[in-house]
Amino acid sequence: MNAGARKIQRVYLTLTLGNTLAASFIWGINTLFLLDAGLSNFEAFAANAFFTAGMVLFEVPTGVVADGWGRRTSFLLGTLTLAGSTYLYYMLWQLSAPFWSWAVVSVLLGLGFTFFSGAVEAWLVDALRFAGYEGGLEAVLGRGLMVQGTAMLLGSVAGGVVAQATDLGVPFLLRVGVLVAMFLVAFGLMHDVGFTPERSAHPLRATRAVLSASIESGLKNPPVRYVMLAAPFSSGVGIYVFYALQPYLLGLFGDPGAYSIAGLAAALVAGAEILGGWLAPRVRRLVRKRSTVLMLSSSVSAMILLALGFIQAFWAALILLALWALVAAAGTPVRQAYLNDMIASKQRATVLSFDSLMGSSGGVVVQPVLGRAADVYGYPASLAVSGLIELMAVPFLLASRQQRHQADDFSGATDTTDAESPPLQDS
Repeated sequence: MNAGARKIQRVYLTLTLGNTLAASFIWGINTLFLLDAGLSNFEAFAANAFFTAGMVLFEVPTGVVADGWGRRTSFLLGTLTLAGSTYLYYMLWQLSAPFWSWAVVSVLLGLGFTFFSGAVEAWLVDALRFAGYEGGLEAVLGRGLMVQGTAMLLGSVAGGVVAQATDLGVPFLLRVGVLVAMFLVAFGLMHDVGFTPERSAHPLRATRAVLSASIESGLKNPPVRYVMLAAPFSSGVGIYVFYALQPYLLGLFGDPGAYSIAGLAAALVAGAEILGGWLAPRVRRLVRKRSTVLMLSSSVSAMILLALGFIQAFWAALILLALWALVAAAGTPVRQAYLNDMIASKQRATVLSFDSLMGSSGGVVVQPVLGRAADVYGYPASLAVSGLIELMAVPFLLASRQQRHQADDFSGATDTTDAESPPLQDS
């Protein structure tokens, strides 16, 4: 990696560290926070569903902001929007607000995250290519996942400990403060290189044009389409399981006030991300096709979730959850690299946002359904059902593999000038 690419990587890792640290302060206690505000399990996960609905609603428009106004602009808007909506969440908790107000602010939280999704990853890939980096993306994205896991480990543990020492609202205030700091960091360090925004005087016309082009590069591109169609199952389950870990582990532990145990759940996922980010490029070197990694990741994850439906011991559940998180984390950079090597630079942020939209749409449906299952049958049963839903992603990943796209085998830089790269030819 040359000096220019190293600089780009450092900025990317800095942004990832700060953003994840800010977000993770509440990840270990978010469900407990909502329940403490007076919401039922169904309402708590319905509020999370409104959050993901906000991501579905705003993914494409904010992707257009990233592709039309710049990835830096999108990131800066995201920090401000997320800081403001997080503070509103804190105020709702203080006021014991009715459910409808939680739904509205949850949508605004979703809007904040959509400014980040697609934009940071698109900025990284285009800037690396501009700097002359020709290596496989798994290595850089894997380092990003390791940094993300480290920040999540620190933030989630700190959030749980701070909540237990003070109250459940303080971690939300910590998130606001770090987001404001990240706005200043990004303003000084993040600049669009390798990509020139195409601003339009007609926002709606620009939205239609970019959306149309992204559909051509995304849903109308078979290998990309099938990866996207797998996302609602995998992402929907992943979102639910992550937030269900808090009350699930507290139930097994036997102390509903042990908020540090809830923080441990998020820290467990964080540690798995660190190790998974390290493993991803190494697994990629051992396995010829990226689609093989993705199918194995989904299948093994599903089996672990099914097993959790029958586990009654706290420490056994903790070990299985660590393995679940590790398997999912190791597949994440491979999936990101696979998609990026099939997407054109011009529509990269919008297509990646559209992919995030597909995953979020699964969360809108899956979370309240599984939350209701937890109310009626308990958290173990809802985790077992999650495993069955996860398995539904595998046929779509297999369909993507059968398109024989060159990105499935490729381990270095690809030419993404065109929206659609050619499939592999039969040998």
